[in-house]
Amino acid sequence: MAALKKGNNASVTSKPWRSLALILIAMVALTGGMFASGHDTPRLGIDLAGGASITLAAVPEAGQESAINPTNMATAVSIMERRVNGLGVSEAEVQTQGDRNIIVNIPKGTNSEQAREQVGTTAKLYFRPVVATELAAGGAAPAPSATGDAPTEGTEGARTTDGASEKATDKTPDEASPSASTTPSADATARGRAVPEALKADTTPSASPSTPAGTGASPSASATDGAPAGTDGKLQAQYAALDCTKADVRASAGDGAKATDSTVACGQNSQGQWQKYILGPAAVDGTDVDEAKAVLNTQTGAGWTVTMDFTDKGSQKFADITGKLAQNPSPQNQFAIVLDGEVVSDPYVSQALTGGNAEISGNFTQKSSEELANMLSYGALPLTFREDSVTTVTAALGGDQLHAGLIAGAIGLALVVLYLLVYYRGLSFIAIASLLVSASLTYVIMALLGPTIGFALNLPAVCGAIVAIGITADSFIVYFERVRDEIREGRVLRTAVERAWPRARRTILVSDFVSFLAAAVLFVVTVGKVQGFAFTLGLTTVLDVVVVFLFTKPLLTLMARRKFFAGGHKWSGLDPKALGAKPPLRRTRRPSAPVQTKEA
Repeated sequence: MAALKKGNNASVTSKPWRSLALILIAMVALTGGMFASGHDTPRLGIDLAGGASITLAAVPEAGQESAINPTNMATAVSIMERRVNGLGVSEAEVQTQGDRNIIVNIPKGTNSEQAREQVGTTAKLYFRPVVATELAAGGAAPAPSATGDAPTEGTEGARTTDGASEKATDKTPDEASPSASTTPSADATARGRAVPEALKADTTPSASPSTPAGTGASPSASATDGAPAGTDGKLQAQYAALDCTKADVRASAGDGAKATDSTVACGQNSQGQWQKYILGPAAVDGTDVDEAKAVLNTQTGAGWTVTMDFTDKGSQKFADITGKLAQNPSPQNQFAIVLDGEVVSDPYVSQALTGGNAEISGNFTQKSSEELANMLSYGALPLTFREDSVTTVTAALGGDQLHAGLIAGAIGLALVVLYLLVYYRGLSFIAIASLLVSASLTYVIMALLGPTIGFALNLPAVCGAIVAIGITADSFIVYFERVRDEIREGRVLRTAVERAWPRARRTILVSDFVSFLAAAVLFVVTVGKVQGFAFTLGLTTVLDVVVVFLFTKPLLTLMARRKFFAGGHKWSGLDPKALGAKPPLRRTRRPSAPVQTKEA
């Protein structure tokens, strides 16, 4: 057994370069990814970059206190994120705080007044008939033909849920398009193609059945006017000028239009392409939806679908509009579900849906069907939001806070380095190198987490990084002291390094596990900026384990082979004489008891 143990130690000590090469490759790969992504600095939170923080409190309708629940609050957060992103603010933070508050943090460079108006109002959901649609780039969006053929890839169909055999089209989308992709669009919302519905009397289109959807051509309209006949000149001009590829244009499309007005709007299809629409007056209001759910339909093989139940009033409205739509050719047999002026879905119909309920089917995933169901439910959500407070943080104040945080971090790091130099001397080189590796990994990972998961470095997160300096240094100290204890017992350095590692490793893992557990619990039970502290603390704790195992220990193994350390130089920090090392105890044989003999 002794020989086997010695061989194992020899294999460990003879290949420290493997661990060093592994962590070097990881650092190079992460750094290369950081520069390749174009995000070479961590994303700053609102308290460092400046901006506005809006606190909204949920206010239920009378007798609807139960409406304030996690599901409704999450739906409200999703709606507000869409609104803020519609302003072109890609780095805004929208999150719940407690059970009834929502915090909206908007970075600098955004019109905070406009943002307050956007996030503080109740969502407006309408079912509008589609008059015309085409790709934002100018190409016509494909649509079903006027003969009632099944839609092409990505098309959604609406049907009643009274009977499984009652279909909305002659064929299901899968039957019509065997090669249809099941991949959701970029926003994870399964969408239909350009197949509008009937307009009211003032905007009835005159496109012929043979006219492709979205071309804008009709017997009485030129091919270049960008809109079908039957729409007024102002609406036609808006449609022709609408560029849905621009965020600011999408956000303002249809501004000022009432529910009784025709309007223009933007939306994405299943391929993630932006389309523009002319929409008729709202036929059904969002409050007419009693309930919407995502359902996995295994009976007909339709996969994930969205079912809608309407109120008594809404059932009649929906039956009337779908009856009109079903008689129209493409693209006037389609209705658009419009949320806050943006088309989130545009299914077609082929028959009147009179049962008070309907089902939207298509290339849905579980996530996309749940998102659409939540949006439909929000139209009937008995919640409004009251603005509790608005805090404005200037960029100058954020810069001062960051500057102060960096100074505090630099002072803490300097004190740790000074302690290491005075107490550990030559060993401090290994500790400082390990701290630099840990700091580099932390910086690069934070820079990468900004664009990937939206991590923002706020002031509490900076505090977490500063606290992590002590945690990381503590791991080095535990290992160094174990090695010095072995030397005090009379062992040579190379043996001391290997014998000390198992005991130090256990202590380091237990200590880091406790720190990580505390960070995880803090992250789960808190909200807002405190989560930044917990996240950074947890991240740096994990990196501490990586650095100690893959860098500190292998580096000390290599240094133990150098004469400066192995010979116990007085500046190495491992001088046996200075440590009070004693020669190993040796066992001595006990003298044998004298043999007594009896006299004759």
